[in-house]
Amino acid sequence: MKEKKYILQTNPFVVPTDDGKVIKEHFGIPTNNNADISIAHMKAPAGWSEPFQTPEFDEYTFIIKGKKQFIIENEIVVLEAGQSIKINRNTRVQYSNPFTEVCEYIAICTPAFSMDLVNREA
Repeated sequence: MKEKKYILQTNPFVVPTDDGKVIKEHFGIPTNNNADISIAHMKAPAGWSEPFQTPEFDEYTFIIKGKKQFIIENEIVVLEAGQSIKINRNTRVQYSNPFTEVCEYIAICTPAFSMDLVNREA
């Protein structure tokens, strides 16, 4: 049998959360042990936020629906549907959705997202 030259992801890993955020990781460490890249489909509820962090990976975000707020090195940036951003590794950032509707987006991290590399503040 000929080896396939692609991987079709039909069963993403649903990351357990306790803050109402839905994370479906399609590619990355939990799905195929790929530490080079992670690709996740996310839904952040209204009012959601994470602590500040200084990740050791580049993170690309594409907004599908709603808005998402980023505080990047003390600068507030708000992305809306159809917009995207790349945040370089080793940049202090906080992600949130202080708005009234769910924000749906795609996040891509290189290397892959890992709790060992995210460096969240207490």
